[in-house]
Amino acid sequence: MLQIGHSDGVTTARTISTSVPARLDRLPWSRWHWTVVIGLGTVWILDGLEVTVVGNIAGRLAEKGSGLPISSGGVTGMAAALYVAGACSGALFFGRLTDKFGRKKLFMVTLAVYLAATALTAASFSSWWFFTFRFLTGFGIGGEYAAINSAIDELIPAVYRGRVDLIINGSFWLGAIGGSLLSILMLDTAIFARAVGWRLTFGLGVVLGLVILLVRRQVPESPRWLFIHGRGEEAEELVDAIEARIAAEKGAPLPPATGRITIRQRGSIGFRVIARTLFKDYTRRAILGLALFVGQAFLYNAITFGFGAILTKFFGVSTSHTGYYFAVIAAGNFLGPLFLGKLFDTLGRRIMISSTYLLAGVLLFVTAYFFSTGSLNATTLTACWAVVLFFASAGASSAYLTVSEIFPMETRAMAIAFFYAVGTAAGGISGPLLFSQLTSSGVIGDTVLAFDIGATLMCLAGLTAALLAVRAEGRSLEDIATPLSVAADPLPAPAPAE
Repeated sequence: MLQIGHSDGVTTARTISTSVPARLDRLPWSRWHWTVVIGLGTVWILDGLEVTVVGNIAGRLAEKGSGLPISSGGVTGMAAALYVAGACSGALFFGRLTDKFGRKKLFMVTLAVYLAATALTAASFSSWWFFTFRFLTGFGIGGEYAAINSAIDELIPAVYRGRVDLIINGSFWLGAIGGSLLSILMLDTAIFARAVGWRLTFGLGVVLGLVILLVRRQVPESPRWLFIHGRGEEAEELVDAIEARIAAEKGAPLPPATGRITIRQRGSIGFRVIARTLFKDYTRRAILGLALFVGQAFLYNAITFGFGAILTKFFGVSTSHTGYYFAVIAAGNFLGPLFLGKLFDTLGRRIMISSTYLLAGVLLFVTAYFFSTGSLNATTLTACWAVVLFFASAGASSAYLTVSEIFPMETRAMAIAFFYAVGTAAGGISGPLLFSQLTSSGVIGDTVLAFDIGATLMCLAGLTAALLAVRAEGRSLEDIATPLSVAADPLPAPAPAE
């Protein structure tokens, strides 16, 4: 129901009363929701493929005949840091545009940036070219984090939002498994020359991205974004079409939606309003977001980049076989969100976020201790990591869920971008540069220190969540954080039809 607000007979602003959020949240799970999940979520598989491939081919790129004059340390350190720096920059740049121009426009643009940069990475002929397009690949992926997470949360019903968000973010590790196994094939010089295999790997990422691009065209704009940005009629028509499609699939009418929201439509908001909202109006939530992102970023972006170096330096594992080990810990990472995701919707956000972070941190301390005493070999270290990351992955995925649902809708994409960029920059840019040296030094104490730093920050984040996490399970986004556009004086309910 669209209505115009008036003051003393003069039109002031377009005010609408709508039940769109309630209508979206009461929808049963359907094939349409699977279209959204596949179209938007599968890009994390590509992200996992990207990150893992670079880590696993580091040794090959440093070999004579690879086609690039680059050292192994340069790949694992500088290339990793530049990729993360690009992701942080892209998140901030595209996050602002996502809130301003809409979710759909930006999740198409960011995927296009990723595809172009990945294709040009495959064509690298020098180290500067490789590093430049690793940065730009990250730039596109960073934009995806803001556009995709905001769109998913606004399209998925409240009762499923936690588990869906976690599994989608955890699908990064399906890509990691694929990247690990793919690198084994591509590093086999009996099949591909040293200068060819790694290029084909990046080329495959382009092919998969093109398939996702075709599916993504079927995903609509967020109706929540539409009705706030002056396109209320379009939002109503879109939800009408979704409801008709789902009712036809279920063969029964949908239950009635209860609850309306009244807003004054607006364009984009400025950085000053965004900053005030995040850090003045929602200070405790901002602290929570920063703690969660910094903790998981140090654990993942710092330590896992050096996993291959640990296997080769301390246990003599061949560089062509590290992919097998990484595939195992990647499987642990994916299984965590898959099996624990539902509990974030049933047991609740606070208990699950805090417990997954704390368990991951404590188990990492235990792993560091056994590593320091020489009690582990390549297989048992990998097993320990798989258990640690089973919990850490669920916790890390919940960081994205948290910042995407606890701030007002008008700031959602920018909030995701900000916390991702700050947390990831803290752990993801400094981490690879620092810990690639620690984990590749061959000194046990250095690697133990890397483990302990990651474990400490995960535990601190878990304690922060125990105190500050928001009980968002099963609640609508508008209930968790009131939109900035909510009208102070609600419109009267529309009269019933004659």
